[in-house]
This record gives sequence, C-alpha cells and structure tokens, in this order.
Amino acid sequence: MKVTTDACLFGAWIAHQIKKEERVFCKALEVGTGTGLLPLMVAQKSELNIDTIEIDDAAFEQVKNNIAATPWIERIVSFHGDARNFEFKSQYDIIFSNPPFYEDDLKSDDPKRNIALHGNELSFDDMMRLIQYNLSPEGIFFLLLPYKRKNEIRPLLKQHDLSLLHITMVRQSVTHDYFRLMLKGKIKTQKHSEFFFDEISIWDEKRQYTEDFKNLLRDYYLYL
Repeated sequence: MKVTTDACLFGAWIAHQIKKEERVFCKALEVGTGTGLLPLMVAQKSELNIDTIEIDDAAFEQVKNNIAATPWIERIVSFHGDARNFEFKSQYDIIFSNPPFYEDDLKSDDPKRNIALHGNELSFDDMMRLIQYNLSPEGIFFLLLPYKRKNEIRPLLKQHDLSLLHITMVRQSVTHDYFRLMLKGKIKTQKHSEFFFDEISIWDEKRQYTEDFKNLLRDYYLYL
C-alpha cells in the first residue's frame, strides 16, 4: 500500500498529541504497521520504544528493511503475526493504529490489498478489545478511522470501557466533506479529562496546503 497524505497527517498528529501530554511515556505499540510510516514518524519526535505488528508477509519484510535504514532501528521492534491472538509481553503506554476498518466495503481482486484494507477481517470490536487488554491503566490510544464509521465508535468504546479525549475531523480540502476521524482516547477508569473537538483541512480553496497542515508536517515534508 502506498503512503497516503492522511496517514502522514495522522502520524504527525500523534507525535504532536504525545508531546502535548508533557509526561513520560516508555513503550508504544502500533497495530498493522504496513510500511512502518507511523512508528518512524513518532520515533522522530519522542524517545519511545515502539513495537509494531504486521500480518502480511511482504509488508513485514518491507517494514524491517525500512526501519533498518533509519537512525531509530534500536527503538523499533517489528513482530510478524495476527494482533488478535498475539501474546504481547507487557502493556503499553501508547497504542496507535491506522487500521483496516473496511469490513463492510467491497473487496478488490488483489489479495494483498484485501489484507491491507480488510485486515483479514479485523473489526472494530477486535481493535477495541486489543486496546482494552494491552493499554496500561494510564495509557492513551490513537486511531485513524473513516468518517462514515463515526456512529459505530462510541457504543464500542463504551462496551470496552474506553473513552475519548480528542476528536479531529479531517477534510481533503475546505470545500470537501469530512472523510477521516483522528481519535485520541483512554481507559475509562482514568480520572476525568477535558474533551477536545476540532477539524483540519489538508488543502485550502487554492489547492495549497493549509497552515494547520503545514504546521504539523513541516518537520517531515521536504518542501513545505
């Protein structure tokens, strides 16, 4: 799967949100790492040790090669397997994912694309259960989801004792409807925290990157 602009935005947003926390996090987990884009973006802005897990054979080999070519090889460890039944050694301070939540959409003729998009049938419920069991009591999680799935989120969060801290709705441009949701959340048993709700557009009306987008991606993009 190609690197997408919304995935880059999500990686920068995660790193920004972690920095805003102003507390020390030690270990993070990414579920469904693909090419390794998100852990590499987060590693550049933090001192986190990051575990990743990927089910696809070819993607797993690619992420290992990608990570090996960076200065953060000592802090990122990749596992090959199905996150739904993988036994992680400990809980994590942070869990993040750009998950393949397209289980109700039509599948393509390409089996590799099907795994990337459909995640071998990884579901909302699977992801919430993964977070519930593998996130430390004071930890936070981040998800990038299709906007059209917004009504499915809150009931499942409640079912798995999770709650939201921040929602950012994403537009491709200021003239488009929302197409992604970036979510930040926690385990419900944590003390009450203020909830934030905002939006961001990638392009402005002149087909130029918006200032909000440039502020998040400036340290990652070569030409901003």
